[in-house]
Amino acid sequence: MKLAKFIITFAFSLMFYFSLHHVVKASYVVIDADTGRTLIGNNEHARMPIASLTKIWTALIAIENSNLDDEVVISREATMSEGSSIYLEPGEVVTVETLLYGLMLRSGNDAAYALAEHAGGSVEGFVDLMNEKALYYRLNQTYFTNPSGLHHDLHLSSAYDTAQMLRIALENEDFLKIASTIQYKSNTKNGTTWLNKHRLLRENVGAVAGKTGYTKVAGRTLATYFEKENERIIVVTLNEANDWQVHKQLANQVFEEYDVKTIVKKGKYKANDNITVQLKEPIKLLISEEEEDQLQNVLHLSRNQDVKFGIWHVFLNNESIYSTKVKLK
Repeated sequence: MKLAKFIITFAFSLMFYFSLHHVVKASYVVIDADTGRTLIGNNEHARMPIASLTKIWTALIAIENSNLDDEVVISREATMSEGSSIYLEPGEVVTVETLLYGLMLRSGNDAAYALAEHAGGSVEGFVDLMNEKALYYRLNQTYFTNPSGLHHDLHLSSAYDTAQMLRIALENEDFLKIASTIQYKSNTKNGTTWLNKHRLLRENVGAVAGKTGYTKVAGRTLATYFEKENERIIVVTLNEANDWQVHKQLANQVFEEYDVKTIVKKGKYKANDNITVQLKEPIKLLISEEEEDQLQNVLHLSRNQDVKFGIWHVFLNNESIYSTKVKLK
């Protein structure tokens, strides 16, 4: 009897530990694609698996460390990659550009590993580049163990970090072109036409670019860049089963509640009796009506009088949500 009780107790303890440490809640965030500011979110900094949203960063690192017309000889190891595939064959020669389309449109894990081997010298070397870049941008909840997003207990990020990854990557013109493409005629041996898995790009909902993801552990993950007139936002959901609808709802909510408004007009402004600053461009921000009344403009000047510039900040609730360098006169 004592042994039986011990086994039952031990099993219950394991079940409790599993439920406590392995239940992953859904999270989401919407950020301003221009400033990176969080507009709305829930659980957005929680470290979670992001599945193939990893490939946003893989694509950017590959673009920055190779040429689009580089020819890649596909290794047997790449073709044996687990999970989604663009069905590369050992020994075939494919350009970096084609691999990037296969990576972003069809989420090919074989394309991810082929790009990693080419741009990083090895998969391990490429992953190091991914982590170094994440560290540079202070993506503090992010750590990569592979270029594809296949599950690993240490391969984690957050909705917020992932949204920032997409924002940073979109600044690269090659990435934007590829990530916004709906279909692409591949020149691989199988020669098929690839249709982007991100179906919101094919709907008239303002979705311009993005990436899909899924593993059993991560659940459904999705990143979408939306545009509406002069408003630009990024939505990321993690472990959200109804992600297509949720992305549309969140985008519509932000577009209804926020507007791009001119906070400060361009021109010259007197900081004190001796200093005048000049804004060459107006400061325009995506803000809500409620936030507009809470904004404060603060000019930071160096104590060193030889420094001929200052930093103009726009503060909201004691947090700088925008800053720009201004000349002093």
